[in-house]
Amino acid sequence: MKLLLIRPGKLEDRAKNKLYAAASSPPLGLLYVAASLEEEGHKAEIIDFYVDELAEEKTLKILNSVDAVGISVYTENMKDAKNISKKIKEIKPNIPIIIGGPHCIYLQKKSLMDIPYSDIVVGCEGERVIKDIARWLEGKKELANIPGIHFRYNGMIKKGKPHEIISDLDSIAFPARHTVYKYEYGDLGGWGHIYKKKVTAILSSRGCPFNCRFCARYGNVIKGWGYRQRSAENVVEELQTLDGKYRSVYIADDNFLVDIRRAHKIFDMILDIGLDFDFYIAGARVESADLKLYKKMKKAGVKFIGFGIESGNQDVLDFYNKEITLSQIRKAVSYAKKVGFIVYSTFIFGAPIETKKHLEKTIDFACSLPLDIALFTPLRYEMGSALWLKAVKDNIISKNDLYTPADSNRNLGILSRDEILKYVVKSHKRFYYRPRYIVNQFFKTLARGDLNMVLHGLSLQSRFLK
Repeated sequence: MKLLLIRPGKLEDRAKNKLYAAASSPPLGLLYVAASLEEEGHKAEIIDFYVDELAEEKTLKILNSVDAVGISVYTENMKDAKNISKKIKEIKPNIPIIIGGPHCIYLQKKSLMDIPYSDIVVGCEGERVIKDIARWLEGKKELANIPGIHFRYNGMIKKGKPHEIISDLDSIAFPARHTVYKYEYGDLGGWGHIYKKKVTAILSSRGCPFNCRFCARYGNVIKGWGYRQRSAENVVEELQTLDGKYRSVYIADDNFLVDIRRAHKIFDMILDIGLDFDFYIAGARVESADLKLYKKMKKAGVKFIGFGIESGNQDVLDFYNKEITLSQIRKAVSYAKKVGFIVYSTFIFGAPIETKKHLEKTIDFACSLPLDIALFTPLRYEMGSALWLKAVKDNIISKNDLYTPADSNRNLGILSRDEILKYVVKSHKRFYYRPRYIVNQFFKTLARGDLNMVLHGLSLQSRFLK
């Protein structure tokens, strides 16, 4: 059997999203699915619309040589997924189209209605499910007996067996990176820094053991979904398969440094083996800050670390259930700068208890920290988050409001959306237009021989000052 796997989207959308490293790295979910298919002796081909100018043309051309199509669906690219699935069915009406990804996990049955040209939706982890679907394609298994799916049958939507969570992540085959080796990732320079080519991503854990109220978590809607991590040995074994093929590795975990012992072990092994990568860690919590570990990470090749700080107000952090303090934030950022990381952080405006004074204090706090990059964004009530679930329960928003901005006009907070957006603009101006910041970044840029951090700051301004 041969399956075509697609990440739908548009090149111009990827360019707009260049603030995030995830927009400049391969679709790990599809790579894992491809590896699972290959374990069973099947073939998989991946077409990535975010990087391939001829993606649609290639997709439609290859249809006669594949037995099914799988599409990765996020809410943001759902329309693109709908459009390409429609074109696929126009050319080959009977080809099965399987959809999966975050949108499908949160809205399992509804996803088949959102994308009416799809036939099967995978509402959980796909590595095992795709093997069962391949067996169905071969006539060896019934869809009704496959866990974690919904499917069309005689004009109705049916449900398979209950989903199964993969508890042992070490048992999963490493991503089939050869399927996207034809693509060049990282060219946009996530976070304003150009990666060393070639670029790939790695996932050492799934989920997060914390429960921030704004975070869309699978565990809020899927029974049994919890935090799981791979062993240090398994992570390093995968890194060894990348040695000599890739120069930069984006660590895509929600929270890579949850287990400090495991982190020490991973970087000890990297140093002992002598692996040579630039590492980019997007997800780290401030309470895990450890100077000894940071120094080891720096020696092992870590260039970048990202923190979710979110606010400069302790009462707002407590409301969000962040379980961190302002002093922990200061300590973590100080340690990160001391060892020489590029330090990035996110801030969120619009918590239900936030006033303008809160926002002013957050801006002041951000400017007081030695951050290289700060991103200020409006709060959104995202499908699957605790805030969203409560707002739905209280009949403030409906289940169809998947991404609802904080807005006093909708009884979602003290400040209106317009007021929040004005503070988003103000915060970026205040942070990036500081003379001391500009001078510091200029000299850091000269030291690195890389102008992209300065260009990144300017691009932020052009984005938020429109």
